[in-house]
Parts: sequence; C-alpha cells; structure tokens
Amino acid sequence: MQAAAQSRDNRGGGARAGTRRAFWLKQLHQWHWISSALCLVGMLLFAITGFTLNHAGQIEAKAQTIHRNAQLPTALLHVVAGEDERKGIALPTAVADWVSGTLGVDVAGREGDWSSDEIYLSMPRPGGDAWLSIDRETGKVEYERSSRGVIAYLNDLHKGRHAGPAWGWFIDVFALACVIFSVTGLLLLKMHAAQRGATWPLVAFGLVLPLVLALIFIH
Repeated sequence: MQAAAQSRDNRGGGARAGTRRAFWLKQLHQWHWISSALCLVGMLLFAITGFTLNHAGQIEAKAQTIHRNAQLPTALLHVVAGEDERKGIALPTAVADWVSGTLGVDVAGREGDWSSDEIYLSMPRPGGDAWLSIDRETGKVEYERSSRGVIAYLNDLHKGRHAGPAWGWFIDVFALACVIFSVTGLLLLKMHAAQRGATWPLVAFGLVLPLVLALIFIH
C-alpha cells in the first residue's frame, strides 16, 4: 500500500509539474507573440536602416534645396526692430502667422536667436535641414529648406535625430518591446532545449561572434 501511495504522489507531482510547465509555456508564447507583433514593423525599419547606415558612403544622396525670399510688411517691422541680443526667443505671434501664410512655414513656438541685425531660426529635421532669417532693419526674410531624400530621412529616424519627443517615446516603447521579445524567446528556447540539441550552441555562437569581431577588428 505504501508503494502504491508513493506512486500516486509521484504521478501527482508530475502532473503538477506538467501543469506549471503548460501554464508558463502559454504565458511565454502569449507575451512573445504580442511583443513580436508590436516590434515587427519597427524591427524591419531599424534592420533596413542599420544596413543603409552601415553603407552610407556608398549610397549617395543629392540634396534638394528650396530657397524663398519675402519682405516683412511695414506694419510688422517695428515688432522685430531693435538691436538687443537675445537667444531662445520665439517670434511674436503676428510675425509667425505672417510667415506661415506667406511662406507656408510653421514657426509658431520655435525659438530663434536675436542678434543686433537679424533673427535666425534653425529648423533641422530628419533627412534635411531648414532655416529662416529676418533682417531686423530692412525686414528682408529668407527661408531655405533642404532634403537629402527618403533614405536619409529613415536613417535619421533610426538615430532619433531631430525627430521630436513623440518619436523619442516611440523608440523607448519599441526598445522595451524588443527586450520582452528577446527575453521571452530565450526562456522559450530554454524550455524546448531538451528536444533541440543545437539550441545552446547557436545561442553561444550568437554571443561569441560579435565579441570576437569586436576584440579582433575594432581598435
């Protein structure tokens, strides 16, 4: 009887272990596919732009430049006139509205540098650059915008260059989703490793290869 009871306990323990394994497998698969769905487009974007960044010297990008001139109305000239020097000051609302309506450039809230002779606004953006200059004495307005193409735009998104806080938050969330995807994938590998003999050698190879390349070829 004692042997039979012990056998039942062993079967019960094995059943509980199997239940726990099934529970964790289900949880890991769920987190893995959810994180992979969130990461899919972002991983493709960052993988492709990783390649284009690595070969930036071979991918030529000819800048397209737009240059516009305008004259600030006399009624607004007194708003910007003066010789005081200030940094990080936005254009007055009336001037910003005129620039938007005349040149089609949204400068509302953008900070500029006010020198004794001009107001200069630098407006860098992914894949290009832009600037606006207002002569404080004559009211002459110059605007220039350059673009280096789609590849340069995507490369700058990869680096988060001049992409704004919203894109910065996206990168943070994307990075967290990638961590969850990788960790759940590693745990799934662990749970299935007994049936897949090549699992840990491949994981070790993935770890050792970049380490060896960095130690030998990067100085």
